[in-house]
Amino acid sequence: MDISEVARRAGLPSSTVRFYANKGLITAINAAGERRRFTPEVLDQLALIALGRAGGLSLDEIAAMLPADGAPRVDRRRLLEKADEIDAMVKRLKAMSQGLRHAAQCPAPSHMQCPKFRQLLKAAAAGKLKPPAAAPAQAIQRLSAGPDRPASGAHGD
Repeated sequence: MDISEVARRAGLPSSTVRFYANKGLITAINAAGERRRFTPEVLDQLALIALGRAGGLSLDEIAAMLPADGAPRVDRRRLLEKADEIDAMVKRLKAMSQGLRHAAQCPAPSHMQCPKFRQLLKAAAAGKLKPPAAAPAQAIQRLSAGPDRPASGAHGD
């Protein structure tokens, strides 16, 4: 398949397919100077890349799991670490959501008189309410938007 067909079938821009090839995540089978051609297995490799990106893995982490022979070598320990990171992020986001809802509906005359709001302020001052990292947020956006695409034209990590 040529690059345009791979891009079409994978739902990616050709520039993303080229970027992944240049980064070594996928391999073209053409001779030097020819138009890039790929085996049908590249679609599975692109799906694995999309899955890794959706899970918040960096392209370097994904590359380590996709050696040149095309047989994925999944780092189970890293996947468990990433799952733990996502669980912690979900917990922080859930607490933040509940705090914001409370602040929006709090019957106290002033938010500064609300004990729960004061707890939120204290947690924020201690750095416990940090926003989620960009990669997982982008992964959430990709999951809701469709196929893996680099954010706003940026391809790398």
